[in-house]
Amino acid sequence: MLDRVFDLYDELEKQRIMLSFKGNLSPDLVTALLGLVERKMETIEVDARMRKRVFNVVLECLQNLYHHNTKAATKEGGGAPDEAQGVIMIAHGEKGYSVLTGNFMASDEVHGLKKHLDRINDCEPDQLRDLYKETLNDGRYGKAGGGGLGIIDIARKSGRKLEYGFVPMDEASAFFSLNVNVTV
Repeated sequence: MLDRVFDLYDELEKQRIMLSFKGNLSPDLVTALLGLVERKMETIEVDARMRKRVFNVVLECLQNLYHHNTKAATKEGGGAPDEAQGVIMIAHGEKGYSVLTGNFMASDEVHGLKKHLDRINDCEPDQLRDLYKETLNDGRYGKAGGGGLGIIDIARKSGRKLEYGFVPMDEASAFFSLNVNVTV
């Protein structure tokens, strides 16, 4: 097992992974992770505008993980559900950064989120700005509050299409993965 620690370290270095976290998120942990990202970005990214864009994307992604996480499906053989889990990984590539997140969600919410993501991906930058304003002004908010503003803001800050996927876990839950590329 100890031999694999170096292999893991080496692989993370090769992939230029600057942060990888899996577990339960609390407000204090979100704050700590954001502080870590901010300090790390100050040491590796000279462009202040890029630092701000990446930080804002990470902030919104962490808030989404915290607010929209559903407990995992029960394990085989019965037993209690796992604790609500989320995963975030930030990689520094040649042309920018990738922020990857994953969390469990209710299966009955997949269709609505997919529809929202597809609508966002169909927008040009000026249309995204208009969609943000429209969503802000419509007064409809979801269970977690924002009514989809965070994911729109993520797309606006990244300037790229959002890559996403859903893996059905059982009848009640699915695993949602999001990859956000923030490039020069």
